[in-house]
Amino acid sequence: MQIKYRIGIMPGPWPTTSPADGLDFFWKLIDVCEQTAIDSVWFSDRLSSPTPVLEPMTTMAAVAARTQRLKFGPSVLVAPFRSPVLAARQLAMLDYISAGRVLPAVGIGVEQEREFLAAGVPFRERGRRTDEAIRIMRQCWEEPEVTYAGEFWRLDRITVLPRPLQQPMPLWIGGNSEAAMRRAGHLGDGWIPSFITPEQFRIGVDKTLTFAAGAGREVPGDHFGPLVNFCLDPDPAAARALALPFIPRGRADAPTLEACTAFGPPELVAERLEQYVRGGGSKFVLRPLCPPERMLDQLAELAAEVVPAFHAR
Repeated sequence: MQIKYRIGIMPGPWPTTSPADGLDFFWKLIDVCEQTAIDSVWFSDRLSSPTPVLEPMTTMAAVAARTQRLKFGPSVLVAPFRSPVLAARQLAMLDYISAGRVLPAVGIGVEQEREFLAAGVPFRERGRRTDEAIRIMRQCWEEPEVTYAGEFWRLDRITVLPRPLQQPMPLWIGGNSEAAMRRAGHLGDGWIPSFITPEQFRIGVDKTLTFAAGAGREVPGDHFGPLVNFCLDPDPAAARALALPFIPRGRADAPTLEACTAFGPPELVAERLEQYVRGGGSKFVLRPLCPPERMLDQLAELAAEVVPAFHAR
């Protein structure tokens, strides 16, 4: 199998000055990605957030209309928030209208119980609902008619058309837990964790492959990669100071943050990615942690100084 290395991005902090500024920033960001070597753009899924977070389904539709080359995906779509048939139909339609550029990734998301309550989903059911939703989405994409009787959903002769152009439609799994690794091995086509050290990532890749083998499945060897937060500056101390206000609180301890982020010159970002490559990674989502007014320059520099060497492999 030939390994293909690809680098996508996830927008960092969003402008909060005014809705017009946020919209103008969005289109500029998408244009930078489309016009450079950046492979894809990824969007978080939150039901409630103290800062602006773009709703992924509608945002991906806008990206599909604006671009011709750029791929896009949710990182990750919180499966329990949605009817799996509706999610399957929306993702299939996005893939259809974009000529096969959707990269779906699902998971249980940020584990805030109040968001699940707002979605009408018991928090304790989130994992089982995610597993069942994945099975249903796959059947909707692959079968002409789906009848299904599960713990949470019942389908009676359901057909989803148009089908995704990608057949089979890839479905990646997000999350750092062993449950997420098991889900990726048993049900997914790839694994995309965040806030994970290169060593933890290597262990997770091995566990995912072991779970897959135990289920009689195979996860492609080039379908592993982490989300990496970065900030570019020739001076690592300056880069860290620029990123500090935007580092999510409570997502990882200090040693993990030190090992899984890249604050400094482009060479440091490339070296951090190489550490994940040695652990089995080949697909990367990079998230710039910097003030919004610096983000477009950061992405342009990333596209010029880091991305080409990996995409050329």
